[in-house]
Amino acid sequence: MAFTAQDVKTLREKTGCGMMDCKKALTQADGNMDAAIDILREQGLAKQAKKASRIAAEGVAYAATNADATVGVVVEINSETDFVAKNDDFMSFVKTVADTIIEKNPADVDALLAEKAADSDMTVAELLQEKVLTIGENIKIRRFARYEGAVATYIHAGGKIGVMVNFETDVAGKEGFAEYGKDIAMQIAAVNPSYLQKSDVPDEVIEHEKAIMTEQVINEGKPEAIAQKIVLGKIGKYYEENCLVNQAFVKDNKMTVEQYTAKVAKDLGGSIKILGFVRFEKGEGLEKRSDNLADEVAKQLAESSK
Repeated sequence: MAFTAQDVKTLREKTGCGMMDCKKALTQADGNMDAAIDILREQGLAKQAKKASRIAAEGVAYAATNADATVGVVVEINSETDFVAKNDDFMSFVKTVADTIIEKNPADVDALLAEKAADSDMTVAELLQEKVLTIGENIKIRRFARYEGAVATYIHAGGKIGVMVNFETDVAGKEGFAEYGKDIAMQIAAVNPSYLQKSDVPDEVIEHEKAIMTEQVINEGKPEAIAQKIVLGKIGKYYEENCLVNQAFVKDNKMTVEQYTAKVAKDLGGSIKILGFVRFEKGEGLEKRSDNLADEVAKQLAESSK
């Protein structure tokens, strides 16, 4: 299967590897992107593929709760330019959408668009169309998630990342819990865990990681007799990096998130369990207006083949 300069660009963005390494990997993988990523990882050139494509679209990831933090929402709304994303009229619309989701609990974006907007006689779809005409850019409600229970939210960098965390606890009303909840949400924003805990990691993911790690160890020239022990150690590290409760707590890396949670629960005289989380990054997986990198890569590929 052939590959293009755009494929090389995408592989570079996903792995951080050099152009020629990406070209060689795609050639060896016959153009298969996932296989090329594995090849680069086996060679030790890419530590781990990024979880998503390069952040590309404008807009905001926004998170909020109701007054008593028993219902939370995180929503991504895209615009064409960063300038509009900072517009007061646009942000007013974003907050109205979040309030509507909290109040109406729509099943999906289509159901949300059909709902009457919070504090308005217009539907969300009608209000959206009005904002498109007023602001002069295409605006799209891309996705949202909603939790009920004890909820904490966090918005990073003015809407680059929005996080919502759901807890099971009997200390939600106590002083100190809100700060703890924000700490966990900030942890998720900063470290971007893929899973809550070890049991959430699919078996096929672990087997895939083991295969990659085994190839890495063999390529490093380690004896097969100790390769398995090295791989087990690497799997432990994988859990520490990718599972929220096993991660080092960013404010005190001498303890894990799980240990920090237990400490706060003890200090507040109750129990706390993290049930789940949602992390939206603005433009995650979306393509922006194309820059000239693909053309640059194509030119360099042509020159290298001469």
